[in-house]
Amino acid sequence: MNLVKEVLAAEIETSNGIPTLRGLEGLFENVVSAILALSGVVLFVMLIMGGIKYISSGGDPKGLEEAKKTLTTAIAGMLLVASAYLILALIERFTGVNVSVFKIQI
Repeated sequence: MNLVKEVLAAEIETSNGIPTLRGLEGLFENVVSAILALSGVVLFVMLIMGGIKYISSGGDPKGLEEAKKTLTTAIAGMLLVASAYLILALIERFTGVNVSVFKIQI
């Protein structure tokens, strides 16, 4: 519950006490940071679970296959997150547009 409060505790820009659209910039930044942190934790947990399943399978083909699927899924998720970052970095490099910063132009 505290994580949700921290994510939603973005600095909200106001004009005469009224929230503006620029408040979404901080909220979006916090949400993306939380999702990236959560994906790292999930990756670590899946790798540990897959390793434990692999070690404890005892040579059982069904258990080995399940462990391999868990490890493959974890590595595929890591590659997906890394490739998304790489694509954004390449777009930024070739176009010169800073796509890693969320700004609302009004």
